[in-house]
Amino acid sequence: MVETVRPGSPTPAVANEGVHVKDSGGRGRRPKPDAIDVLVGRRLRLRREMLRLSQQQVADALGISFQQIQKYERGVNRVGASRLHQLSHALDAPVSFFFDDTDLSIDPAGPGCGAAAKPLVEPRAGDDDPLSRAETTELVRAYYAIADPAVRRILFEFARGLALHLGARKPD
Repeated sequence: MVETVRPGSPTPAVANEGVHVKDSGGRGRRPKPDAIDVLVGRRLRLRREMLRLSQQQVADALGISFQQIQKYERGVNRVGASRLHQLSHALDAPVSFFFDDTDLSIDPAGPGCGAAAKPLVEPRAGDDDPLSRAETTELVRAYYAIADPAVRRILFEFARGLALHLGARKPD
């Protein structure tokens, strides 16, 4: 910034050469959360609920307020790389879990960050994410409620075999 004094002016004028200021659209209005931030927030909430943890419990593990967890889950606040790393350890999930099932039509750079990257694969048809269904969470909870790992494995093999027998796609 360069300060210049105009003749007859009591205060210096400030010239903002080369500085681009984004108009916020008015006082009190907040920009819409980025789609990737919303996705990460949804996956955070899914994992927290799968583990039957409260927002307060997760917040305590990270040393932050539960309100911050709420903001992360809504996508209002971005989860930084170091915080995402802490979350992955606290929730016993790889960092990639928070990006699983990413809609590849979303511009990973976000709005205002240049041209959208072309997807390497076609986006999935529809918006039917099985991990966001209540029945999926309930099934996972019931599965992990089985204390004996051998019994869990039998149930897993049974479900896989049933899916293959009924003509479903081969599980990964």
